[in-house]
Amino acid sequence: MVEVYVSVGSNVEPELRLRAAAVALADRFGLLRLSPVYRNPAVGFDGDDFLNAVITFTTDDPVADVVAALAAVETANGRRRGEAKFAPRTLDLDLLLYGDAVVTEGPTRLPRDEITRYDFVLRPLLDLEPELAHPATGEPRADAWAALETDAGRLTPVDFEWAARGWTSRGRASGECPAI
Repeated sequence: MVEVYVSVGSNVEPELRLRAAAVALADRFGLLRLSPVYRNPAVGFDGDDFLNAVITFTTDDPVADVVAALAAVETANGRRRGEAKFAPRTLDLDLLLYGDAVVTEGPTRLPRDEITRYDFVLRPLLDLEPELAHPATGEPRADAWAALETDAGRLTPVDFEWAARGWTSRGRASGECPAI
């Protein structure tokens, strides 16, 4: 079994879409750990704020199957392929880490470079795993946070109830949701 980390983001009905993603991923992969949820402005375009988080789970599925499962959840939530990279999203699920795998060939690149580029990806990842090291460089992720240029106050923690079952994420506390 390998630990998988997935970034989750939406700015179109974001509360609904993040909850739908958690339920679908729990149905598919079982026990999830959920980061706090953060609100942040759209990046690269003018649009509504995004809600972002990171979800982690373990699986023995190969990388390609995990990526296909994430794409299926996005599609089920209204995501259309071929849209502009920086545009509103019903749901965006990105495989960030697949254990300590480093993948540099093909369409999937791991670890995903957004980890070192965007605070709305790195902050919730660090909330789940503060001691996590970058698989390719060995650099502690906390060092990357210190080096990441952020706009002060850009990320706002959100009190968020992940599902009707009471999975919650408040401030910097991680949540856990059981398999459904």
